[in-house]
Amino acid sequence: MQLVTRQAHAERLITTTASLCPECMRIIRAEVFEREGKVYLRKHCEEHGTFEDLYWGDYELYKRAQRFAHDGEGFANPSTRLSRGCPFSCGPCEVHLSHTALANLVVTNRCNLSCWYCFYYAERAGYVYEPSLEDIERMLRYLKAQKPVPCNALQLTGGEPTLRDDLVEIIRLAKRLDFDHVQLNTNGIKLAQDAKLAKEIARAGAGVVYLSFDGVTARTNLKNHRYIPRILENARGAGMRLVLVPTVIRGVNDHELGDIVEFAFRNIDVVRGVNFQPVSLVGRMPREEREKHRITIPDVILALEEQTAGAIAREDFYPVPSVAAVSHIVEALTGRKQYELTTHFACGMATYVFRDGNRIVPITRFIDVEGLLEYLNESAERIKRASHKFIEKLRLVSGIRRFIDPAKVPEGLKIYPILFSMLVRHDYRALAKFHHNALFIGLMHFMDLYNYDIARVKRCAIHYVTPDLRVVPFCAFNVLPEYYRDAMQKEYVARGRG
Repeated sequence: MQLVTRQAHAERLITTTASLCPECMRIIRAEVFEREGKVYLRKHCEEHGTFEDLYWGDYELYKRAQRFAHDGEGFANPSTRLSRGCPFSCGPCEVHLSHTALANLVVTNRCNLSCWYCFYYAERAGYVYEPSLEDIERMLRYLKAQKPVPCNALQLTGGEPTLRDDLVEIIRLAKRLDFDHVQLNTNGIKLAQDAKLAKEIARAGAGVVYLSFDGVTARTNLKNHRYIPRILENARGAGMRLVLVPTVIRGVNDHELGDIVEFAFRNIDVVRGVNFQPVSLVGRMPREEREKHRITIPDVILALEEQTAGAIAREDFYPVPSVAAVSHIVEALTGRKQYELTTHFACGMATYVFRDGNRIVPITRFIDVEGLLEYLNESAERIKRASHKFIEKLRLVSGIRRFIDPAKVPEGLKIYPILFSMLVRHDYRALAKFHHNALFIGLMHFMDLYNYDIARVKRCAIHYVTPDLRVVPFCAFNVLPEYYRDAMQKEYVARGRG
């Protein structure tokens, strides 16, 4: 069926993809198209009719992000066959195109809050799911057995993970099994109430705490606004690093995006980033309600540009797969397969910003980011082909300087030595130093049944690991709970393991 009708003559077809009917979950054809400067997804189910939703709020930003699309190689040891089609064969299956860049491990579905936009919690589910330490160890070892790149970044999530009495033991277990990066996803209430717990979590090895933070006022941040001062105090005392994670909802908190960034800068000694997450509209929802709350990655970026008076602009953001160039150069220099972020270009964008006196300075203002990324890709190819790799390495070292404008580098930031150590010496400590000087601003938009694009699922790099030893993409696990999240957890509880 041709979805772009004659009446919609102003529409421009961008691509075709596959999606799901929000009513019957049947895999159906969909079209991604441009209309009046925005990108939409439309699909038709023979039984339930036509569904249309906003996909990306700005076509020009969509085209810019699309230029950096890059597919990965997926898994050398997939655990399932594509027997039922994507996204109903996850495990991972043989056609998945990204390895696990970040593994989510649900340690409990209990929560001390009940936010209306949350994916789930124990009271709504009707049961308590908490995997045992033994099963958690099995899941972690399964992640470490992934090929060609073993998983080394883990997020402990829920529910609310701090409700588990053995959380510190779980963190220690992950570090003992050689996970370099362990982060905790939390609303922070228990961290505010228990300074000792905050210290124990930090000492155990949770390098970053992903803190739910929906706004700077009590009206926009109902869940933990009154706890924020004590959370910051206890985080400082524990030596914690925080990333603020606002769920952005149109008409609720999208007017405070600039204020959230300013709040992060005021607390940059402990806050390392802001990761905006446009709301995923879970459950069945009429079109009017979706249009009321729907906000996309470009909408957030353009609002940030307006609310910071252009200090942070749309040109400062790059899609996730753009940084694959960094992996390519490290692979060429080491001869070893590296982590490669190959998510779909529409899944997320990010930038780094610095404070220079009273000014906010994005990294793009003193580094030619696009030129540097292109140079790294070209250099990686030359190094792979070169018979004298040392000469090409020297060429790489001297070439990096061309992309830095020393007159515009924020005062005190020694950016060239940091880049040299990161790219040439592949020194993880240099990356930590870079993060110490910068505020990361990211955007990640998880899908729902109305904007579901199976092309994105195939490239997902944020996966859930489950007790039955499967790895499931985020937007399959949470958007199709009756097939994945709820089905797996109910089975675990039914077997008397939860």
